[in-house]
Amino acid sequence: MKTALLIVDVQNDYFPKGKNVLVGSLEASIRIKRLIDEFRKKNLEIIYIQHVAQSPKAAFFLPGTDGVEIHRNVYPKKEDKLFVKHFPNSFRETGLDEYCKSKKIDTLVIVGMMTHMCIDTTVRAGFDLGYKIIVVSDCCATKDLEIGGVIIKAADVQPAYMAALNGTFAELRTLDEYLQGEI
Repeated sequence: MKTALLIVDVQNDYFPKGKNVLVGSLEASIRIKRLIDEFRKKNLEIIYIQHVAQSPKAAFFLPGTDGVEIHRNVYPKKEDKLFVKHFPNSFRETGLDEYCKSKKIDTLVIVGMMTHMCIDTTVRAGFDLGYKIIVVSDCCATKDLEIGGVIIKAADVQPAYMAALNGTFAELRTLDEYLQGEI
């Protein structure tokens, strides 16, 4: 088995002063940095996904803005692989699947933002493509959601999505659990 760290959409617009601030984005990024450091020590593959909006009417991740840039806490190095995406699914029209197959990567450790959108979609797509998926749950962030005038707090959204992924689509770990057992 060959494992890679997949860092999804840890971009400035999700942080304080950004255009779509998530709950816990800063704390998640600090934990992701710890994970990056461990992957670097072991000389393991690190892959970044950067979402860039295609529509000029998009609310965030607009090309040429500070908001679209990867956050300084987890900024990639030149030896890391970076894929740009335009859809929630990190595999869709990016070359990610082909790249992983060419590198014989069969296990993806997935972290990033937004849990209820791009993390959920990427995990399910990766599972469908045959990858073993590990999600480091406290290295992900989401936001409050609204339906029919009811606000669902991020503190409820996060565990609900993680619980839905756990077991069938992915194995879930906290950062400490992952660092103690896997790497």
